[in-house]
Amino acid sequence: MTDAPELQLRAFGRDDTETVVALWRACGLVVPWNDPYRDIERKLAEQPELFLVGESGGRVVASVMIGYDGHRGWMNYLAVDPTEQGRGHGRTLVLEAERMLTARGCPKLNLQVRGTNTAALGFYEAIGYAPDHAVSLGKRLIADD
Repeated sequence: MTDAPELQLRAFGRDDTETVVALWRACGLVVPWNDPYRDIERKLAEQPELFLVGESGGRVVASVMIGYDGHRGWMNYLAVDPTEQGRGHGRTLVLEAERMLTARGCPKLNLQVRGTNTAALGFYEAIGYAPDHAVSLGKRLIADD
């Protein structure tokens, strides 16, 4: 759609919390074992400038959490309002994440996608991401429930 308003990116602000959590819920990103409010608070304590929202038509329609640990960059909670998908907003967020990480000297960006999220897998493949053929392991250190 060529008549869609351009996506304007800015840093997340605390006033965005409810809108962003609703966005994540609409995109199916909220799971019982991760409290989205705690995830926001954790991000605001570490590299808050790497938590972005995208506005289109005066409303928040997209978000991404970016991180860099000195070795690898990460993207989490990349979300675009389902009514706004297909307009390039996701690509805009990813390109900005890549730009911000490259500026910090980050050599590689990692992300995780649930294997059942075929739409997200297709999106990332279309913009140049491929499976690393590495196994993702995890261990919960702090329970959110």
